[in-house]
Amino acid sequence: MKKKTAVVAGQICLDLCPVFPPKENKRVEDVLLPGKLTSVDDFEMFLGGAVPNTGLAMQKQGADVRYMGKVGKDSFGDVIRNMLKAAGGSADYLITDEKVNTSCTVVLAPKGLDRMFVQYAGVNDTFCYDDIHFEDIKDAALFHFGYPGIMKQMYVDGGSEMIKIFKKVKEMGVATSLDMVMIDPASEAAKTDWRKLIKEIIPYVDFFVPSAAELAFMMDRPLFDEWLRRADGGDVTEHLSISKDIKPLADQLMEWGAKVVLIKCGLPGIYLRTADEETLAKAGSQVADYLKSWANEERFEESYVAEVVKSGVGAGDTTIAAFLNSMLMEYPLEKCLQYAVGTGASCVEEYDSLTGVMTFDQLEERIKKGWKKQGLYRE
Repeated sequence: MKKKTAVVAGQICLDLCPVFPPKENKRVEDVLLPGKLTSVDDFEMFLGGAVPNTGLAMQKQGADVRYMGKVGKDSFGDVIRNMLKAAGGSADYLITDEKVNTSCTVVLAPKGLDRMFVQYAGVNDTFCYDDIHFEDIKDAALFHFGYPGIMKQMYVDGGSEMIKIFKKVKEMGVATSLDMVMIDPASEAAKTDWRKLIKEIIPYVDFFVPSAAELAFMMDRPLFDEWLRRADGGDVTEHLSISKDIKPLADQLMEWGAKVVLIKCGLPGIYLRTADEETLAKAGSQVADYLKSWANEERFEESYVAEVVKSGVGAGDTTIAAFLNSMLMEYPLEKCLQYAVGTGASCVEEYDSLTGVMTFDQLEERIKKGWKKQGLYRE
């Protein structure tokens, strides 16, 4: 089969990552407290954001990827370009802003706790429709966009800029994919009517791949708040019911015209929902025929057990990368889901988002050897 091209666009930044000691933590206060000095084992620097996390994982698993993120004309921008090239990617499609600095993020990922981020948005807040080189997209099979919730021009004015981008790409006959990001409740982005935005953009999205927490925050804030109360400071995904919490959100998306919805449910696994054959036929021209076999599906794929958990950085992005890439390679749906959760599990076995990512052949071998499932599914 001829290798298909994927354009991965959206947020890109430089991640600065302290490496915490491997002891288990129960509360944030175990690690961070005003006036407390926290010692770490190392301090590392990685490419961060949806563009490199998803794009490089897709490339490692066999895709032809074009990276369409935005950097500043500064030292961090140079570092990103060089690191992308060193990882085997191309910096040819990156956009340079002459006036605003490159985005960077301090990623805090102590063992036992969900990840925490301190971020400077920089040029990501200036990313807009006019930055997109549509000539570099028209021959692609897939256009994937990640993290609009931390890219100002993508959510102001009701998300009109992002909707305009997706509408244009769909008119070109290219399949589209959209991943979200958790929003700071105190940020400007939280004031956006995300429920309305999602409803308006869904007709132009072929693969909608948010996390459960992101989706609940954006579509049903009281529900999200209830999840937080239920978790009592722990990981909300370990306290969710698929039928009572996840399925109603997917039902609403399907009513709005969604084609393929994949909801990342953290450690328990991923939930898939697909539309009927007629709706799936409206997907991008290079994938529509293949997607007919996915019609009217509803499945939950449980996660595999990682041998060791070093960091959750990039786990969601690489899970989506494997799902989208195996779809482009026309694997059976069952394999697409297995490779997705397998990639997420192998990703957390390393500190960065790429080192632990396996090829599909390596994942298949590990699965055939009896890779154990988490067993955390809650009906």
